Amino acid sequence: MRNFAINTLATRFETSRLQTAHLPRRCSSSDGTEDSDFSTDLEHAEAAERAHKRSNTRLTRASLRLSQSSQDGKQGAERDETPPRTPTGNAPSSESDIEASSPKEDERLAKELSLKEAAAHDLSHRPKRRRFHESYNFNMKCPTPGCNSLGHLTGRHERHFSISGCPLYHNLSADECKVHATTRDKQAEERALSHRQDENRHSTRNQAPTEGQLRYKDKVTELRRKRNSGLNKEQKDKYTEHRQSHGTSREPLLENITSDYDLELFRKAQARASDDLEKLRLAGQVSEGSNMIKTIVFGRFELDTWYHSPYPEEYARLGRLYMCEFCLKYMKSETILRRHMAKCVWKHPPGDEIYRKGNISVFEVDGKKNKIYCQNLCLLAKLFLDHKTLYYDVEPFLFYVMTEADNTGCHLVGYFSKEKNSFLNYNVSCILTMPQYMRQGYGKMLIDFSYLLSKVEEKVGSPERPLSDLGLISYRSYWKDVLLRYLNNFQGKEISIKEISQETAVNPVDIVSTLQSLQMLKYWKGKHLVLKRQDLIDDWKAKETKRGNGKTIDPTALKWTPPKGT
Repeated sequence: MRNFAINTLATRFETSRLQTAHLPRRCSSSDGTEDSDFSTDLEHAEAAERAHKRSNTRLTRASLRLSQSSQDGKQGAERDETPPRTPTGNAPSSESDIEASSPKEDERLAKELSLKEAAAHDLSHRPKRRRFHESYNFNMKCPTPGCNSLGHLTGRHERHFSISGCPLYHNLSADECKVHATTRDKQAEERALSHRQDENRHSTRNQAPTEGQLRYKDKVTELRRKRNSGLNKEQKDKYTEHRQSHGTSREPLLENITSDYDLELFRKAQARASDDLEKLRLAGQVSEGSNMIKTIVFGRFELDTWYHSPYPEEYARLGRLYMCEFCLKYMKSETILRRHMAKCVWKHPPGDEIYRKGNISVFEVDGKKNKIYCQNLCLLAKLFLDHKTLYYDVEPFLFYVMTEADNTGCHLVGYFSKEKNSFLNYNVSCILTMPQYMRQGYGKMLIDFSYLLSKVEEKVGSPERPLSDLGLISYRSYWKDVLLRYLNNFQGKEISIKEISQETAVNPVDIVSTLQSLQMLKYWKGKHLVLKRQDLIDDWKAKETKRGNGKTIDPTALKWTPPKGT
């Protein structure tokens, strides 16, 4: 409004000047009548012009005072120093533009006007708005049907663009996610307080569980006891209707499938994983769907990927890859895969078959001789491993690929790689079990096979660090089984860590860490003692009896001699 008033005054001022400049010029006569009329008209025009200029000056000053009173209390941040400007907003072009007031007064007014205009465009005094525009791409939408991309599974973000953070996909609302986030924060504070109170419980002389831990264990046992044995007919109908209505676009209903305690643990794990993915996305380590492979078609399975893998951009931006499960070649479409499978002559990995028992085989593949296959294997493994960094430099490594055979060929179960010449005696550099074969005992078979090769080489081995989360769990379980089996068969009175290491090919550091986690290593009278806990050995026996001998490595089926370097 202020700018409009000033511009209007300036327009009137310019109009009066133009009218004055274009007054009709009259010719003078001998009697002087016309000259007198002209001079009279000119005097009247000049007087009107001066009066108009004075009124413009008064109005301009009044508008300044009005703008100052309206802007009172607001502080402009940094203001630009601009050249003096006239009340019209333009730089002075002639003396006639500024003759209405004194030069000093007009310069002061022009400077105040310029500062007001700068303050009008300066938004730094306003409160900062939430910076969604810097972290989110608003052209993207959540792929879940019917979702408006608002809310987040973690309860900490206002928007989401992936299924992992979609409340609707997880059959929740945005408000419920915020309530769950508040509950998790309170539980984390209580847990941190408990840890601070028991900060000395990990000392060597005091490794027994505290009273609080024992009470919590009893509470969890009681909660899991309350688990419903099965679903009634009404619940089954509800679950069936939900699956038929939404298909794979929604998560299945999980209530009453397990105990409330385990379901809450699962929800916490989902929220934590979603939060980690959101942090990676904001850090730029995970793209927002453009160069992230979501699924792969591998044989008769369609697998969801876990991590980003550096496939060529023309393949990565597709979102779905089609792979030959025998030669591991990746393709863009199902048609190309079908044509490839009609011509592909591979039915097993390249290299030498060094182990076979039943339908389980292990092939030794040299990264130098079969470079393309090993590179494709590494790219495939990176989709399911977070810490893997080896993709293309495969020549210094040997790959041991485990397969399961049927009438169509040898299907990839998992693999591990090791350096041909390892100065630190690492027997595994990278290990992976394919997702469709997880939790079936194949991971322990791969680990056991790596230690079997170390025994043949007469070396003590250990996996290369850092281990992935699933790899660490598998190795700890394997070391526990090895130690309990050794202690169950041991009949002497004195035991040595070195003897256990030589017998099992497990590194002494791994043995000590496993004994400490099992609370079987005690410090007494200046010596470290290994306790033979019969309760743990009995539990291990019961599990071994229940498990049977299906998924084990038979050392007699190995036909292999250690390679003699490169």
